[in-house]
Amino acid sequence: MKFYPYKRLNRPIALRVTSASLKLPDNTRDLLDTSAWSVPQRTVALGVAQHDDWTSARIGLSATLPPGAVADDAPWTGLKVLVTLADGETNVRTSVELRQDAPGSKEWSGFVEVNRDDHVGRAFLSAQAVATVDDVAGRSVAETDEDWTVDVTADEPLGGLRLDVKQVGFAKSSREWLHAYADAPWIVDASGRVPAVLVNTDVEGFADLLDAESGGMENKVHELLVTQMSTDVWTAVFHSAVGDLETESDGTPVFPTDWRGEVLREMLPDVAPGVHVEEALRRVHRRRTGDAGWVELQTRIHYAAVRRAGVSRALSQALRALQQSNRGDHA
Repeated sequence: MKFYPYKRLNRPIALRVTSASLKLPDNTRDLLDTSAWSVPQRTVALGVAQHDDWTSARIGLSATLPPGAVADDAPWTGLKVLVTLADGETNVRTSVELRQDAPGSKEWSGFVEVNRDDHVGRAFLSAQAVATVDDVAGRSVAETDEDWTVDVTADEPLGGLRLDVKQVGFAKSSREWLHAYADAPWIVDASGRVPAVLVNTDVEGFADLLDAESGGMENKVHELLVTQMSTDVWTAVFHSAVGDLETESDGTPVFPTDWRGEVLREMLPDVAPGVHVEEALRRVHRRRTGDAGWVELQTRIHYAAVRRAGVSRALSQALRALQQSNRGDHA
């Protein structure tokens, strides 16, 4: 533990990736889908678009400072938020300053440019808040406690939302509450410390199909099942997160500090597009607790879950494999 001879914030900065795009040799930009980064894994995969000739990448960033950072009685002045991209292999270090979204806001945003020639593998993103404290400029008052990884070659961000999969026979399980779901192939349990998918081993052949690694059509079906499970997980954890929000004295909802908060920050841009995540959370909370609008919002929630689960890509791959198989049968 480090000790500082001046006052600091006692909670870390929350840093998030909000967008990513690649600059191509003809100066056009390819805006990457949200599947290019994973909040739970804190990873950006710039190889997801499979462009070997991109020259630079622009990564959008958002940082939330801890409570008290911008208070009128804060013991510092000249607060700034800096983001650093560091690559130990090439010894390249790039720092950029984020801008405050609005006067008095704890939210800061901006972007960092990643030059392709400066990196060969992974670089690491971190954020730091600096200010003038006790008449000394440039003192650190808060920082992130976990880095983001920017991988310039990976084609997936380490699998996105990691599923905690457990195989259980529902009908005779010691967890009596599972008996009511004996005919379901799987269910999502979002009540624990991390969300879990419970696979029903009573469904004959189902568990074997999920473990399939033989390739071919069987593997494509396996991938479709996994994306469907992921869709169910994203939907369930969103409802779990938004259904138990703490609120401030004026009724303003507060982002949870665990995985639920990260899930909300990742899904809200698709659930309530076009507004900042804090306003999006307020709108969703009003609809859930108000008299109208919650039912209509379910389509947006499902859409956000489908995008994060990668259903479109898995479905396209399965359809291509099916078409190839049909052509082979008729050859």
